Amino acid sequence: MDRAGRPRYNRSVKPIRLSRHARENMGFRGATEEEVVEAIRQAEWQPAERGRFDCRQEYPFDRDWNGRHYSSKQVRPVFVDEPDTIVVVTVYVYYVP
Repeated sequence: MDRAGRPRYNRSVKPIRLSRHARENMGFRGATEEEVVEAIRQAEWQPAERGRFDCRQEYPFDRDWNGRHYSSKQVRPVFVDEPDTIVVVTVYVYYVP
C-alpha cells in the first residue's frame, strides 16, 4: 500500500511517463531515459517532498563533463507513484570525480 492507502503496483511493469520538465532536465544535466527508467526499476525508493519519491543509481562515466573529468555519475529521478503509472517530475545528475 502507498501512503494514501492505495495498493502499490509492481514497479517493474507499471509504465513510466516523463514530464516535459523531466525530459528537459535530463538533456541539460546529462541523463538518458534508459538510465532514469533503470534507476526507478532497480534502486531503492526513498520518500521525498510533497508526497513524491526519489531514488539514486550510479553509472560508470569515465569522460569529461563541462570541462572536468568524472569517473561516474549518479542519476536521481524524482517521481510520483500514481495508481496506474509512475510520473517522473524532474531528474538530477551528480558527477563523481
